Amino acid sequence: MADATIKIFSYLPNPRVWKALVAAQFCGITVTVAGDKPANLQNWLWDFDARELRPDERVEDSPHARLSKRGFSGTLYKTDAFLQAHPFGTVPAAFSEDGSIGIFESNSILRAVVRAAENDQGLYGKTGNEASRVDSFLDAALALAREAQVYLLSINELSPVTHERMSSAYEFYLSGINRSLATSDYIASDQLTIADIGFVCDVGQFLRERLLEDSLKQQGFAVISKNMEREFPLATAHLKTLGAMPEFSTHLGDYLSKVF
Repeated sequence: MADATIKIFSYLPNPRVWKALVAAQFCGITVTVAGDKPANLQNWLWDFDARELRPDERVEDSPHARLSKRGFSGTLYKTDAFLQAHPFGTVPAAFSEDGSIGIFESNSILRAVVRAAENDQGLYGKTGNEASRVDSFLDAALALAREAQVYLLSINELSPVTHERMSSAYEFYLSGINRSLATSDYIASDQLTIADIGFVCDVGQFLRERLLEDSLKQQGFAVISKNMEREFPLATAHLKTLGAMPEFSTHLGDYLSKVF
């Protein structure tokens, strides 16, 4: 049986989509991605066959017109089929090869890519318990990823509460990763797994704060990750080592070099 194809619609570039693309690179899955810059997604029809709207389709009485939420403003155009497959209406939005099944949340999409492979290269662990340990690290990363999304979206009008919540999530997650790497070359196992892939992409996304230092300083806030290399040396080294691998750099490009 041939490896399956997974289709993703999202704003681009999106570090959360990188997770699926990197995993696909390792295990031979075809992942196709459609999308545009966040501000341009209001010009797209959100669907399994996502496409740019024609001018005559961008009307208020369109059957696909929906009031946007969570990071978008104005009207978005989502088909009924899209919302049936993706009840929360968010991106990244993945679909099975025939479009019959919607998969949402980046870690679930990441898992789906590996499960679809004939040979997953051990990316999801070699036993049930190893897979559960991988899941444990992916779940722990949500503490960072969810706070980072709020933090980065509001970074030009930041509140002390949001900055403190982000600092706490960063400390929690990076401390655990650094501790795990003290006894192993990889986060969850004796080899690369999707826990490592998720780590690179989630932390990489958060580190965009370094590119926004001027805005933070103007508001009286410090760059949370400013001393990451000193405070979490093992996690930092792991991030840089993995980021240099071709399976990662093909999709991340020079992004990590910009934030370090």
